[in-house]
Amino acid sequence: MWKARANGEGTIYQRKDGRWGAAGYVLAANGTRKRVRVYGTTRREAAEKIADSNRGLPVATADTVGDYLTYRLGSVAVHRLRENTHTRYATCVRLHIVPGLGTKKVACLTAKDIRAFLDRLRTTCQCCTQGLDTERRRCCAIGEYCQKRLSPSTVTYVHSVLKSALEHAVREDELPRNIARNVKTPTHRPRRFRPLTAAEARQFLDAARTDRLHALYELALRTGLRKGEFLGLHWEDLDFDSGTASIRRSLQRTQSGGLMTLPTKTRASERRIALPTESVHSLKSHRQHQEVERRTADDSWKDSGLVFTTPTGGPIDPANMSRRFGRFLDSAGLRRIRFHDLRHSTATLLLEQGVDLVVIKELLGHAHIGVTAGVYAHVRLRLQRQAIDTLNGALSAANDNPDDPPAMATVR
Repeated sequence: MWKARANGEGTIYQRKDGRWGAAGYVLAANGTRKRVRVYGTTRREAAEKIADSNRGLPVATADTVGDYLTYRLGSVAVHRLRENTHTRYATCVRLHIVPGLGTKKVACLTAKDIRAFLDRLRTTCQCCTQGLDTERRRCCAIGEYCQKRLSPSTVTYVHSVLKSALEHAVREDELPRNIARNVKTPTHRPRRFRPLTAAEARQFLDAARTDRLHALYELALRTGLRKGEFLGLHWEDLDFDSGTASIRRSLQRTQSGGLMTLPTKTRASERRIALPTESVHSLKSHRQHQEVERRTADDSWKDSGLVFTTPTGGPIDPANMSRRFGRFLDSAGLRRIRFHDLRHSTATLLLEQGVDLVVIKELLGHAHIGVTAGVYAHVRLRLQRQAIDTLNGALSAANDNPDDPPAMATVR
């Protein structure tokens, strides 16, 4: 005897392949009702899917992954992300996600699909996948694969972009759950860096004294500011009476506007820091030198109000700053490091001097102390070794002195 359908079950039928299908009108994210079809291996499973939708649970979007990510880029992310971040996000979607998963329906996406997609990114020659060798004819075109694979950090970033997009779909009631969260990627090991040692830092400061940007190099090493932060510093941000600097903005090059002064990276990055006495002196000297350059440039001077400028008063391009820094290291006889490694060197040297992690977090402008602790874990291990060696020395029988009175412990 045929069982009557319950309210909200819709139309339930069995397909030729043995699966069960259900169709009905369900509540959409915008409050309207639309007709959808769902499938299950049993009649009960198909009925439950339709019933869930009628109870107000979200209905999976019918968009493809490519269409949904394109929508999110143009309508959502563009208003929430900084321009350079949005550009990187869009490049990731265009080069990797759309070619790999773009035609898949968001509603049909499975953890297995995502896992297979990420595995392909790790193992496939990107030169061939993206058609980069069409004109060069040095790799895929002649059957000699260069094996140019994505780095583990890039694969992790692609996964995070996909997770973020699907999470937004869940928040907008376009998906019942974020399937990308069920896929675990290998823990990315950040690039190992060798910060300047104390001896190298002293050599660096000595060599910088004769450079036109002496004050910049000294400020970078003594405070750990980001490159864009001190390139975006204005004279009005400095208070020489109190010996402080207000970090409010960052100089960056964007695709649409060129060199622009933007707000700091995060809210935590907007901060007030204490200036070392040496930096106050070098900044005052730098201001006097800038006045000489202003008079020399005359009508060609661009009054930007920036602390660090070109000889004609314009902003310093961050990319040019990096190239100039490399030449400076070569002339000083120092090993090559990235400009950002000056920031790492500041934090490392402070940790080695026993400065509290919270103080370093505030100085660097990290949003969470976990970021600071994670980046400088290698230093904490070194300090642990020093602490263990110190304890070993205290426990060594050779250091016992019978004339020393026993230490008094306070019971709390």
